[in-house]
Amino acid sequence: MVKLAIFDVDYTLTRKETLMELFKFMIKKNPKNLIYIPRAIFSGLMFVFGIFDEKKTKETFLKFIDGIHERDLDVLVKEFYKSRLSNIIYEDAINMIKKLKNEGYLIYLISASPEFYLKELYNIKEVDKIIGTKYLCRDGIHTRCMDGLNCKGEEKVERLKEELKKENIQVDYENSYMFSDSLSDKPLFDLVGKPYLINFRKTSKDIEILRWK
Repeated sequence: MVKLAIFDVDYTLTRKETLMELFKFMIKKNPKNLIYIPRAIFSGLMFVFGIFDEKKTKETFLKFIDGIHERDLDVLVKEFYKSRLSNIIYEDAINMIKKLKNEGYLIYLISASPEFYLKELYNIKEVDKIIGTKYLCRDGIHTRCMDGLNCKGEEKVERLKEELKKENIQVDYENSYMFSDSLSDKPLFDLVGKPYLINFRKTSKDIEILRWK
């Protein structure tokens, strides 16, 4: 049996929200993307007022990737990783990844953020698997339409188990780790024997809190 070290991404591995960082990168890359700012504000307000769920919010916000060829988006996300994403990763997170990898753990990153750019985190050589929210790509053209469910909460557990089943991996959950900044990851916290909250602003009786920089 293998032991897993599971990491959320936004505010756990990184100090900023990665999707918003991608949006800012795309605006800097092409100022024409400024036209999507009202849409971004609108989608956020609809979510805050409970009119949109997270899936609808993300699909509305991600209009700026609609119609981009997968070849072109691959080039953009590689540049995004080098110029922005790699610079917002907590050093303490990387140190923990390296430590646990050296101890024989498989390193899994599981996030609700889009998988089409999270895959660049394979540049961290210790990472074994990245699981994120999927978006449809039709005939080589990217869309903002979500492929399946938003990878959050219970869906993270379902996606994890699907991947483990594909690769016929048996897991020692009692000795596995889970790191996240949010109690929305309680389903994954409950799955493992070693859960940790990262930079959590409230007190927690059940889960130890780590302060990462």
